[in-house]
Amino acid sequence: MSQNPRMPAPLLSTRIAALYTGRVQLMPGDSRTTGIFKHAVTGPLQVGVEGLEGDQQADRRVHGGPEKALHHFPVANYRRLTERFPELAAAFVPGAIGENITTPDLDEGDVFIGDIYALGSARIQLSQPRRPCWKIDARFGLEGISVFVDARGLAGWYYRVLEPGTVRSGDELRLLDRHPESLSLRDFHSLAHAHRPTVAELMRLANLAGLESSWAARFRARALWLHHNAPADDTRAESP
Repeated sequence: MSQNPRMPAPLLSTRIAALYTGRVQLMPGDSRTTGIFKHAVTGPLQVGVEGLEGDQQADRRVHGGPEKALHHFPVANYRRLTERFPELAAAFVPGAIGENITTPDLDEGDVFIGDIYALGSARIQLSQPRRPCWKIDARFGLEGISVFVDARGLAGWYYRVLEPGTVRSGDELRLLDRHPESLSLRDFHSLAHAHRPTVAELMRLANLAGLESSWAARFRARALWLHHNAPADDTRAESP
């Protein structure tokens, strides 16, 4: 595995604490559909290019499809949600945010854009962070949760499936490869949300190996706009 000496030593493997699948249904008290309600499945489950066997998504613009096939949400983020919204502590349990994968010891500081993992007998790649939507607030009946999650980069991440296979709870999630110039999701979030990024910083984001194409296109478009529109004395306006 290639490794930049400036990077922290990677967590090479962990175990799948639980896998979750769900069917599309109506959001309680709402006429809109959702796939956020999921239940734990021990498996074995087939892992295909569209995700876990038996899992459904209501709005495939934001979850599902080849580039968002599997959603991984850290257990540690439930603790942070509980600290911010203690009145919902009993509801913040693994599986409640609509994820497919839970592990005990990974968060956004441990995983990097483009990381390739063995998931059971499948091979998957981290493609992008999740972007939270209205369904999180609706699921818990409280406004402001999705804004909190988005602002702090606590939404988890998506994988694409490189090689289908099978997986069950307790199987290993093992890091196979990490690009030496990649960024952790935590650093990615900080740079992507920077108030005054430079063209060079935006292009670094756009060129991350394994990043989903629409994210890369947005960063390139922003870099091009900045290059052409920033004042001549603005140090951000470097050549793209």
